[in-house]
Amino acid sequence: MPIVDASELPGRRAYRLLVDCVVPRPIAWVTTVDAEGAVNLAPFSFFQAVGAEPPSVIVSIGKHRDGAFKDTGVNLRASGECVVNVVTDELAEAMNVTAGEYPFGVDEMARAGLTPAPSRHVAPPRVAQSPVALECRLTQEVPIGDTENAYFVAVLEVVAFHVDDALYDDGRIDPRRLRPLGRLGGSAYSHPGEVFELERPPSERPAAAG
Repeated sequence: MPIVDASELPGRRAYRLLVDCVVPRPIAWVTTVDAEGAVNLAPFSFFQAVGAEPPSVIVSIGKHRDGAFKDTGVNLRASGECVVNVVTDELAEAMNVTAGEYPFGVDEMARAGLTPAPSRHVAPPRVAQSPVALECRLTQEVPIGDTENAYFVAVLEVVAFHVDDALYDDGRIDPRRLRPLGRLGGSAYSHPGEVFELERPPSERPAAAG
């Protein structure tokens, strides 16, 4: 088995190997607005849930190839608000349109033929076609690296969940009906595969006192 020392890889090569290894990744389709109220929509696959009290997710945001931070990062830092929309199998083509590198201020939602829908607690709209959306507020920034390719991890508190009635049952979301898209390496994505269940082993830890 070959061993690749990460310290010997230039940034882009390390990135490519990393995203080939960590798969499939969920996609955060993030809506933000700038100071003038212009909408920005972009997908990020460095995304994960990290806590439940309060419900929290993280999105890692990098820079454009010219060294400027992506519009999502600029807007999020300025306003402290965003919406994380879930990308389903049916929304793959529209998501790919919004992944393009456009000049600051371009409305990717309109370019992809998507419809904005109002949020309850935050200014950015959600994507009406997405069956699940999380209204979020920025609570913390964590810098990653100290080079020109640096990222920052946005820690986001979820303040509201929007869930399509067809997916929602007794406080849970049916993954078979949600059909979330997964991100692989390069230009590859994964369709939802077979869903199966495994019950966790029973706890062997002592019960909490009281």
